[in-house]
Amino acid sequence: MKTIQKTLYIFVLLLSTFAFAQSTKIEAWVNGDCGMCKERIEKTAKKNGATSANWNDETKMLNVEFDAAKTSLDKILEDIAAVGHDNEKYKAKDEVYEKLSGCCHY
Repeated sequence: MKTIQKTLYIFVLLLSTFAFAQSTKIEAWVNGDCGMCKERIEKTAKKNGATSANWNDETKMLNVEFDAAKTSLDKILEDIAAVGHDNEKYKAKDEVYEKLSGCCHY
């Protein structure tokens, strides 16, 4: 009987951990140059589960907040590279980068 109670207690504890997932805030380097880059970077981050995203064109830093149970920084940065922006983990494909507007070339 005690084994069942302990198992039930552990199950409830794990379930409550998942139910109250906390938001993760991370800063990451993302290359870009202009307002169009800012819009593209932030839009892509939010499309991939970020609850907030703010990219600074002077520091090239992206401040992103997301639920780690739903997405990851890796996924967000991978998709940002897929739309043409090198970052601290992924490099954009040359053919995608070349299609960006001239003002977006860094």
